[in-house]
Amino acid sequence: MTNRLPEPLVSLIAALSRLPGIGPRSAERLGLHLVQTDPALVAQLAKALVEARERIRTCEECGALTEVSPCGWCTDVGRDATLMCVVERATDILVLEKAGTFRGRYHVLGGRLSPVNGVGPEDLRLGELTRRLARGEVKELVLALGTDVEGDATAHYLAERFGSPTVTVTQLAAGLPAGSGLDFADELTLSRALEGRRPV
Repeated sequence: MTNRLPEPLVSLIAALSRLPGIGPRSAERLGLHLVQTDPALVAQLAKALVEARERIRTCEECGALTEVSPCGWCTDVGRDATLMCVVERATDILVLEKAGTFRGRYHVLGGRLSPVNGVGPEDLRLGELTRRLARGEVKELVLALGTDVEGDATAHYLAERFGSPTVTVTQLAAGLPAGSGLDFADELTLSRALEGRRPV
C-alpha cells in the first residue's frame, strides 16, 4: 500500500515506525490518522513533541528525566538520603514511583554491563555514583536492575565495588519477572520486591 501513498505520508510512516513499540501497520494507521485529522491538533502534537525534546534533560545529580536540574527527587527533603536505589534507565524511576513504596533517592546507571555489546564500567554513570557515595550520607544501596544475566552481572559488580562496612548493598527480592526489566512488573510485585530486598 505504501508505494501508492504520497511521499510526505510515506516519510511520516517511516518516521513513526522507528518509535519503540510501533510496528509497520501501527505506523501506517497513525500516519493516515494524522494526515486526516484537524490541522490544529497536529500542530499541537508537533509543538508538544518539539518542546518536550528541547526542555527535558537528565538530572545532573541522579540522571532522572527532568526540566530543572537537580530534579524534584533530588531536592525533596522528605526523601530518605540514607537510601539510594540504582536503576538502569531513567524510566525505571517512574515505574518504582508508581509502586509508591520507595522513599529514598535514585541513581540512573544509563545501562548495564554487557561485554558482548562492548559496554564496560566506563560506559556507565559510575563516576557520578562514586562521588555521591563519597559524601557519606548513603547507608543502603538498593539495586533495582533486570533479572537477566547482564542485570545480575551488573549487580554483582556494583556490590563488589560499592559494598563496604558503611554501605550495605541489597537487591530487590524475588518475584520480578525472570529475564526482564522493571517495566514488566506491576506495582504490587514491585512493592513486595522492595520490602523484601536482600543483601547481594
